[in-house]
Amino acid sequence: MEVGRAEAAEGVTRVLVVDDSPVDRRVAQLLLSSSSCAGSFHVIAVDSAKKAMEFLGLNLMDGKGQAVDMVLTDYSMPDMTGYELLKAIKAMNLLKPIPVVVMSSENEPQRISRCLNAGAEDFIVKPLQSKDVQRIRSCSTARPNKGSAPCEAATKRTPPPPSGHHAAGGAASASGRRGHFAGVAMILHSSSAELSQYFPLLVKLVLLAYAVLCLGEILHRWSSGGGGGRSLSL
Repeated sequence: MEVGRAEAAEGVTRVLVVDDSPVDRRVAQLLLSSSSCAGSFHVIAVDSAKKAMEFLGLNLMDGKGQAVDMVLTDYSMPDMTGYELLKAIKAMNLLKPIPVVVMSSENEPQRISRCLNAGAEDFIVKPLQSKDVQRIRSCSTARPNKGSAPCEAATKRTPPPPSGHHAAGGAASASGRRGHFAGVAMILHSSSAELSQYFPLLVKLVLLAYAVLCLGEILHRWSSGGGGGRSLSL
């Protein structure tokens, strides 16, 4: 659970990211915190719908919780799905509900229609990409930037389903694998710059470890030779 404070500066969109996949959570954080979006989003991440409920105060009698401008949730999660979280959020405040964008690695028209009919502002097919950031921003309750596009309908992005059950399952599986690999690649790329600054230290540690091993070998030979009566060599 990677919960942070929901307080943010004026004009900054506070996004609660809900996903049980560490890779997908990290991808969402990287995209919304990228240089092109710097200062536009304040990301709070949790790994389950139940923790999102607690964060929003939906499990409390007084309903007091942290304020966010929108929720970006995965559809398929254990214990409580993103669809169930969507319905709970929409029932929390009927007059001014929190905008919810649902994500899924499976492009199923029935699933998309189900979420949109339940009140979701948008439905995004994973992997999350940089072009989706504007869609997310336009769906929030925060004051939109000038010239921002209106929230796009998810049906515009949805291609017609492939014919045949096996074809649909294969396409969804391939899409999920591509999304996972793309997410891992993004995380590795973002971490490479951070790791580079520790490289000289790692080299020194390796050399130190080698020196300790050599010293241990010398001491072992010295003790085996009866106190150093014979010459020592590595």
